[in-house]
Amino acid sequence: MSYEPPTPPAELPTDIVDTLNGYSPEQLRHAARYAEELAEHKAREARLEEDSAEDELDERPDDLPEDVPSKATITIKEINDNRYYYWQWREGDKIKSKYKGPVN
Repeated sequence: MSYEPPTPPAELPTDIVDTLNGYSPEQLRHAARYAEELAEHKAREARLEEDSAEDELDERPDDLPEDVPSKATITIKEINDNRYYYWQWREGDKIKSKYKGPVN
């Protein structure tokens, strides 16, 4: 074990290094434990987001047009006593629709 203080990683911002240098050994151990747990939590969240995005791509219906988002749902509109399917989704405050075909 060296008597010299460790060299901080270059990726660590200077203000964090300065803050850590002011901590007691006990506070540093608590901070290290918290940092490890936080890193695990963030990695898990990133994996879940990635899995969710992959699932969303897998669940895209075959007949969904390219310009319609995968979150769109099918609705039925009645126009002049005729019923039609429309893809429908929300973009901000607006509801967008795209014609799909007649209801058989």
